[in-house]
Amino acid sequence: MLVKKMSVSTTSPAFMQTYLLDNTVEINQQRKRPLLMICPGGGYEFTSDREAEPIAMQALAKGYHACVLRYSLSPKAHFPESLLELATAVSLVRENAEEWHVDTDKIIVTGFSAGGHLAASLGVFWNKTWFRHLLDKPDLAQPNGLLLAYPVISNGEYGHQNSFKALLGADYNNPEKRFLTSLENQVDEQTPRTFIWHTGADETVPMENSLLFAQKLRANQVPFSLHIFLNGGHGLSLAVKETESRYGNGVQSEVAQWFNLFDQWVKTNF
Repeated sequence: MLVKKMSVSTTSPAFMQTYLLDNTVEINQQRKRPLLMICPGGGYEFTSDREAEPIAMQALAKGYHACVLRYSLSPKAHFPESLLELATAVSLVRENAEEWHVDTDKIIVTGFSAGGHLAASLGVFWNKTWFRHLLDKPDLAQPNGLLLAYPVISNGEYGHQNSFKALLGADYNNPEKRFLTSLENQVDEQTPRTFIWHTGADETVPMENSLLFAQKLRANQVPFSLHIFLNGGHGLSLAVKETESRYGNGVQSEVAQWFNLFDQWVKTNF
């Protein structure tokens, strides 16, 4: 396995950590694998360790490569800085795809909570003119799919306002920026196919965030899979003992099946 730290910005310490499976004579020297680009949550104020390396390890166990993006945060960075870092990270994967044995048709941008907002932002903005003009190599930044876990999506009635305050800073009360970053407003027919999961008991980021995004995906005929689990609060990560929070919560056996469901979705849809 190749573990490597790579900068994704010339103006901040943001970086991605790679977890890359190697090919061998026994396995298949020509094998190309899907890759998960993982954006941990944390309200755009920190990046959760519980939603970083443990997710990468689960991905490796299922035969995926993984990268964890440690993106720039409030109060030093605001929209769209972390989004540009994510675009750079995806571009770096494509530039190194041959060496890293990455299937460039199966780069799935993955996000949890506010990291889900970041992942979904690349999904809805990658083809927008204003965003492409900010990138050196815009064609390399396109995600092939999205994996969104209890994502922050809407800046409206169901919005997690602390995330948007951190994301927008002084622009928080700007109506245009609020509309732009309320991502259900930005879905179009070129948004990548998406796997989404949430819990009905999530009181921090209500499941309506996922429902609104899924509704717009359906309206634009974008394939998606949506799973709403009855029980479990916010920030469950893998929902197993390994990712239990320091407060002793975060284990939910019903929810813990989500990665297997996602893996089957990839095998079926890519």
